[in-house]
Amino acid sequence: MSKTAFIFPGQASQSVGMGKDLYESFDLAKEYYDTADEVMGLKISKLSFEGPLEKLTETRVTQPAIFTLSVILNELLKQEGAKYDMVAGHSLGEYSALVAANVLDFRDALKLVKVRSQAMQDACEEFPGTMAAVIGLEESKIAEACTAASSQGIVQPANYNSPGQIAISGEVDAVREAMEQAKDLGARRAIELVVGGAFHSPLMSSAKAAVSEMLESTEFRDAAIPVYPNISAKPTQDSAKLKQALIDQIDHPVLWMQTIEQMIEDGGDSFYEVGPGNVLTGLMKRINQDVSRENISSYRDIVRFKE
Repeated sequence: MSKTAFIFPGQASQSVGMGKDLYESFDLAKEYYDTADEVMGLKISKLSFEGPLEKLTETRVTQPAIFTLSVILNELLKQEGAKYDMVAGHSLGEYSALVAANVLDFRDALKLVKVRSQAMQDACEEFPGTMAAVIGLEESKIAEACTAASSQGIVQPANYNSPGQIAISGEVDAVREAMEQAKDLGARRAIELVVGGAFHSPLMSSAKAAVSEMLESTEFRDAAIPVYPNISAKPTQDSAKLKQALIDQIDHPVLWMQTIEQMIEDGGDSFYEVGPGNVLTGLMKRINQDVSRENISSYRDIVRFKE
């Protein structure tokens, strides 16, 4: 059976100017940005529209900015009659997916994102680390490279993004040693990423504790449609499992490639990336070229969808 999937981007999809066209065109966008500014206690709208990029790229700003725009785009699509059968989000994008599946409302999810983003930034400052993309090497050999480099510190696979593209994460010396090990094992390239810290690694444990505490006081509903969490890549609509998945994803790998493959196996053949940028659309091309994929990130995309 043919199914439509909405997928939501995570950190690193931001750009200065994002969302401004929607703010100027839709009352709904103004309402959501006003709520974001209030909940966050800083001008998410102004930082999204005007930058500077250095400020917008800070984890505590980037995450709520991307989340807010993703939810706005999803709500506008729903107003235009969009129907979708399954959802998933890459790391931070999982929060957008939960709003889309009616597990959380926007304000409650934004409060969680506020705690998550600040806690992750604090963890980055307390436990400095980095990430790297390893290109053209099979999963088992990347794991082998990380094991070989572990004498230099913590390092592990962090994002299984697409075939032949896996990100590793951990302490700086360990990641750089794993990069060299990966090249020795046959990787085409190993590129250190410009990121704030070692996301999806044990260096994020302090952030995990802060998010877990906030989640305990947040009401979750069972999902209206299947959600595919990063931690398992398997569909669930159970509220308790979805809450636990948000805790576990902070210091565990994002199984994105496995998630998309499972969604396709379950009937997904039309994918919409709902949010800023086109990172996930690009990954889709590498994962499976037989399904349709479209990016919805701007006013122009909403108008095209209406047509």
